[in-house]
Amino acid sequence: MSPWTAAQPGDPASAVDTPALVLDLDAFERNLQRMAQALHGTGVRLRAHAKSHKCPEIARRQVALGAVGICCQKVSEAAVFVAAGIDDVLVTNEVVGDAKLQRLMDLARRARIGVLADHPAQVRALAAAARAAAATLDVYVEVNVGANRCGVPPGADAVELARLVAASAPLRFAGLQCYHGPAQHLRPPAQRAAAIADAVAAARTTRAAIEACGIPVPHVTGGGTGSFQHERDSGVFDEIQAGSYVFMDRDYADNERAAGAPAFEHALFVRTTVMSRPSATRAMVDAGLKASSVDSGLPVVWQRPELRYLKAADEHGTLDTPAGDTPALGDALLLVPGHCDPTVNLYDELVCVRGGTVEALWPIAARGALL
Repeated sequence: MSPWTAAQPGDPASAVDTPALVLDLDAFERNLQRMAQALHGTGVRLRAHAKSHKCPEIARRQVALGAVGICCQKVSEAAVFVAAGIDDVLVTNEVVGDAKLQRLMDLARRARIGVLADHPAQVRALAAAARAAAATLDVYVEVNVGANRCGVPPGADAVELARLVAASAPLRFAGLQCYHGPAQHLRPPAQRAAAIADAVAAARTTRAAIEACGIPVPHVTGGGTGSFQHERDSGVFDEIQAGSYVFMDRDYADNERAAGAPAFEHALFVRTTVMSRPSATRAMVDAGLKASSVDSGLPVVWQRPELRYLKAADEHGTLDTPAGDTPALGDALLLVPGHCDPTVNLYDELVCVRGGTVEALWPIAARGALL
C-alpha cells in the first residue's frame, strides 16, 4: 500500500497525482442507470459481477438500483463484500480444499451464498462441510456452454449432478451456471448472437432434462457485458452476471455495438504524467505494466487519437507522438485500460471525480483477494 493517496476529496481533478485510477462519476452513474433500464420489466434480474470493480461502494449502488446481489470469483473476495453488508453473493467458481470450504461455510452462516460445482466429489465435499458447519448453501451446476473452461457437458452429466445436489441436504440446488466468456469479446454482433444462441440451446435442453426428472431449476444464470441482451431475451436465462459495464474498458469498446444495445461509456481511466520527452516523436509516461493491465492489449490515450501507446515496461509507458511538440513534459493524460478487472486490482482506491473536482476516494477493498 502506498504511504499516501493520489488526492483528497475537494482537490481539483487536475491536481491528482499519478499514476492514479480515476472514476468519472457522471459516466459511471449513467452506466448503472442504463443497465437497470435495459433489464427493467423483463423479469430478468442483475447479479452484478464484482470481480470487475472489487469495491463495496459500487456493489451497494448496484444493489440500490435493483441488483439481486453480486458475483465474486474467490471466497476471500466474497468475504470482503459480506463484511460490507452485501447479503447475497454467488461465487462463480468451483471451491476445493478444506480451508476454503470452511471459510465458505463461515460466510454461508452470515449471508446467502452460492457456489458452482462440476464434479460429484465437489458436491460431496460441500455437503459434508455444510453439515459440519450447520450452514445452508446454494449450489449451481456449471454447464460448459462454449467457453471450454469449467463445467459439465450439457444434458445427462448435468442431470446426474443436479440429482446429487438436490439429494445432498443441507445443499440447495439453485439452478444452472451457463456463462460463455469468449463470446463476450467477439467483435461482430452477429457472431456474439450466434455463440449465445448455441449457449441458450444448451441451457434450455439441460434445464428441460432436469425438470423432466422432477427437479425444479430455480435459476439459469450467466451472460456478461458483451452479450447480456441475448441472454435477457432468450426466455431461458433469468439472471445476468454483467460486470465490466460499470467501467467499459478498451477491449469491450472494440466490440461493434448491436442495434438497440445500451451505449455504455468509458468511466475508468488511468491518469498518468509525461515524465520524459527524449525525442520529438517519443514521450515517456509514468504508467506502465504496474499501472494498467495489458493482457487484453495496450491502453489508449483518451481523446488524443494522434497519440499512440506503443509499449509498457514496469514503470514506463512509451507514447508515439507524431505531433512532436505535444504532450509536453509534465502534462497529464488519461488512459483507457485494455482490461478493467486486472487494472483495478493494481490499485488501493478509486479517485472519484465529478465536474473537475475529486468527490470521494472509494477503497478497492477486495484488491488482491485471491484465496
